[in-house]
Amino acid sequence: MTAEEYYMQGNAYRKVGNWQEAINCYIKAIELDPESPAREAKRMLDDILNFYHKDYYNP
Repeated sequence: MTAEEYYMQGNAYRKVGNWQEAINCYIKAIELDPESPAREAKRMLDDILNFYHKDYYNP
């Protein structure tokens, strides 16, 4: 898959509330393309999860 596909899949997971899978997809997108919009999406999701659910983040 491409970075864009991982980013889009991460967005789909985020929309249904599967935040852990969304983070995993964003990480893969960032590994493939460090300038991917997944960087900002992951940062925002990290901020939300750090505020609400610290146990969700498990790379």
